[in-house]
Amino acid sequence: MTVHLEVADGVGTIRLDRPPMNALDIATQDRLRELAGEATRRDDVRAVVLWGGEKVFAAGADIKEMQAMDHAAMVARSRDLQDSFTAVARIPKPVVAAVTGYALGGGCELALCADIRIAAENAKLGQPEILLGLIPGAGGTQRLSRLVGPSKAKDLIFTGRQVKADEALAIGLVDRVVPAAEVYEQAHAWAARLAQGPAIALRAAKESIDVGLETDIDSGLAVERSWFAGLFATEDRETGMRSFVEEGPGKAKFR
Repeated sequence: MTVHLEVADGVGTIRLDRPPMNALDIATQDRLRELAGEATRRDDVRAVVLWGGEKVFAAGADIKEMQAMDHAAMVARSRDLQDSFTAVARIPKPVVAAVTGYALGGGCELALCADIRIAAENAKLGQPEILLGLIPGAGGTQRLSRLVGPSKAKDLIFTGRQVKADEALAIGLVDRVVPAAEVYEQAHAWAARLAQGPAIALRAAKESIDVGLETDIDSGLAVERSWFAGLFATEDRETGMRSFVEEGPGKAKFR
């Protein structure tokens, strides 16, 4: 298998494993969708790390495989391509991408599906599809522009240039830059901390933010209002408020 799901202490690591560059061929895309669904369903997975290994996150699609495809073949495949990445983006749990080395093309688009991105000092990110006479096709034109704004997204997509970790941090493409040896450790620590949190409230927060970004503010507020009121029916809300009253903030232990 080119992608694995490893679970420990409430954290599921979705690990790309297709040496040498984790090229995202069709089999890998389909496996990503399968494991995103598994991570969504499993109660022992409360947060997720996307990880490509110590050397590279993912250097993009399998160009040789794509070169053999004509228009009709890509029309048939493009929805499945996007659905594989959307399945990762819609995991209803906190997701962090641990980015080492290259995250280009589909690799960058996969990182964009996470809630936050922790990058190594040696990381390079970009959407170089324009250099192939293409545009990003796995969500890059949509998720990148929502994350960094349309002007910066157009700069990266129009030129196809790669950005180093420091520039990626400056424009908001990544959220933290750390030494390469610490990337997975810090990503796992972030996920493990949230894995101890109130699972339904975290899901509510993620969905409210994500849906709100895709709609008008009144519709977004309606989603927020529905989740906010609904959480008053959960055990975690009772636990959190009781702990606050009796012990002070930040001491609740959620089931």
